[in-house]
Amino acid sequence: MLMSPGILGKKIGMTQVFRPDGQVVPVTLLQAGPCMVVQRKTPSTDGYDAVQLGLVENIKEKRINKPTGGHLKKAGVGGARFMREVRLKPGDDDLKAGDQVLVDQFKPKDKVDVIGVSKGRGFAGLVKRHHFGGGAATHGSMFHRAPGSIGASSFPSRVLPGMRMAGHMGDAQVTVRNLEVIDVVTEDNVLVVKGAVPGPNGGYVLVRRSKR
Repeated sequence: MLMSPGILGKKIGMTQVFRPDGQVVPVTLLQAGPCMVVQRKTPSTDGYDAVQLGLVENIKEKRINKPTGGHLKKAGVGGARFMREVRLKPGDDDLKAGDQVLVDQFKPKDKVDVIGVSKGRGFAGLVKRHHFGGGAATHGSMFHRAPGSIGASSFPSRVLPGMRMAGHMGDAQVTVRNLEVIDVVTEDNVLVVKGAVPGPNGGYVLVRRSKR
């Protein structure tokens, strides 16, 4: 069995399980794989060592655009719309295009990082976006959920980059590190990890072996 540094999947949802000692553990179920290696990047041709994985799904061929379809056909892979690269480090297995990556390479008590795109919240104010406390609610206060000062007048006479203000919230890549693998259901390609992962149910995620 070839070992890959990661696997692609979809978030199914959250539930809870009981440990043998009776402790309740909140978990997230991930539909992890099956994946295929679509392309192998090598230091000689690309300048770095990595594999491009594709999540094999039961989707119609017309749902995949022609450039992607040609890229998949070259590797002998079909039905993969979601693809991501995973870096290889010295000592990893020599994966090549067409190799299969399954969830059975993980086992309970492994530590993984899960990368996904958080839920979009639209335009949000300071209190919701940055957890500002806000001003007084009564006694004639006219400062409730306003931003307050965003800089000095005479110097530097501009708003400094990175100032926390209202704006677009969510819909950004988020990495949750060091999640414990609770269970692996190989026959259904399901990975059970402790805690929450970013994104909505049905959202794509990348699961990689923990780097820390």
